[in-house]
Amino acid sequence: MVTHVFPGQGSQAIGMGGPLFTEFPTEVQKADQILGYSIEKLCKENPNDQISQTEFTQPALYVVSALSYLKKLADTEQKPKFTAGHSLGEYNALLAAEVFDFETGLKLVQKRGRLMAAAKVGGMAAVIGLRPDDVQKVLQQENLNQLTIANYNSKSQIVISGARDEIKRAESLFTKAGAKLYVILKVSGAFHSPLMNDAKQEFESFLNNFNFSPPKIPVIANISAKPYEPDEIKSTLASQINHPVMWTQTIEYLIAQGETAFEEIGPGKVLAGLIARIQKGQ
Repeated sequence: MVTHVFPGQGSQAIGMGGPLFTEFPTEVQKADQILGYSIEKLCKENPNDQISQTEFTQPALYVVSALSYLKKLADTEQKPKFTAGHSLGEYNALLAAEVFDFETGLKLVQKRGRLMAAAKVGGMAAVIGLRPDDVQKVLQQENLNQLTIANYNSKSQIVISGARDEIKRAESLFTKAGAKLYVILKVSGAFHSPLMNDAKQEFESFLNNFNFSPPKIPVIANISAKPYEPDEIKSTLASQINHPVMWTQTIEYLIAQGETAFEEIGPGKVLAGLIARIQKGQ
């Protein structure tokens, strides 16, 4: 058996989806009705560079990963043993586990993307070459009190999030501490940090409009690196917005369950690279 993992923001690319849009016309039509624009045109033509804007990126990735999963199911007729997704990708993992249907997931992702795009405060940066404890030490010792760890991507790739001026000030401090690379990310806000608290609260209210089913496949949650609890789906989804993505811990949990085969479903190979590094202990 295999674990299916679904990518998040950063995996988008012009042209993603390719022939999937013609293979699944019913889902594409539903997506266009919900979104109010052509998802195929967005992915293939990228009008006004929308594909890199959070409000559009999240629905586009969700749709392409959902169609990729449907294609995989049609080809293999075999469901995964576990599912997990990186940030936005968690919605595709929940879709695969039949927690909600395609349209519900897209409505959630559309709202999530709008809220996160509207929270134009702060920024994010990737710290490469330092372990999580070392990153935390720098944040504490240098009084970078407005920064927190947002993503535990691998043993040596950590993303920090918070106030934009501190993100800039931190670059020289992390370089001095031994980071091989410090990359300020092209994002509109400080995702997965306390600066997203208002977005989290508004999304929590929005979630109350929906009913969810218990997962038919175990879905490993970003905020806990443990399987979703059926009665905590709404609170877990809401908390994901302002809590760190525990990706390293998620993969380590799955490895501890005996999982060795991971397949990335959706555009790109970002997660495959991270998982390979986690498996090697890097």
